[in-house]
Amino acid sequence: MFSRLSFLSPYWIWALFALPAALILNDALTSENARIFHRLVHPTGEFSARFMIVAMMATPLTLMFRGWRGPQWLKKNRRYLGVAAFGYAALHTVFYLIDKSSMARVIDELPRLYIWTGWLAFAIFIPLAATSTDYFVRLLGPYWKPMQRWTYLAAVLTLVHWASLHNWRDPMAAIIHFAPLTILEAYRIWYWYLKPKKLGAS
Repeated sequence: MFSRLSFLSPYWIWALFALPAALILNDALTSENARIFHRLVHPTGEFSARFMIVAMMATPLTLMFRGWRGPQWLKKNRRYLGVAAFGYAALHTVFYLIDKSSMARVIDELPRLYIWTGWLAFAIFIPLAATSTDYFVRLLGPYWKPMQRWTYLAAVLTLVHWASLHNWRDPMAAIIHFAPLTILEAYRIWYWYLKPKKLGAS
């Protein structure tokens, strides 16, 4: 499967990543449900989180399954995945603002944990997505990777944002989605910092 995906042009990859957004936008523009934007806030946020999780899983999966094409394909295309995560986060934010219909209601909700964590995660996404092109990778040089590590904070904020919805009544969906990434990152830390080192031949 991934050997075939490796031959896809970026245009086909973007078409694949944009397909859920196209279906969601079609639903938003054609539905007669008065609360359609409220109903679509959650799916767009979930797609954003999923793309972010998969993008972040690429490196530890490559470390765990050396030589496998799937993780290598993910690692090669993780910038696309990251930008897709931002795109769905932007759509999530637009639908949220339309649903609230007034800035006063938006400001009134800001102190709530599940709101300000979402806004802060989105604020972190903006410069990361804006600097995801090859031009900025060259321009920022050694500063690009440290900047991209802010993704980890965005991931934690996204987890809290999702899990704390409805006063923590149903955090399991968020926990289940983030569990594989947590396990893989724990393995990555163990591999680089805690794994016993082999003694060289004397």
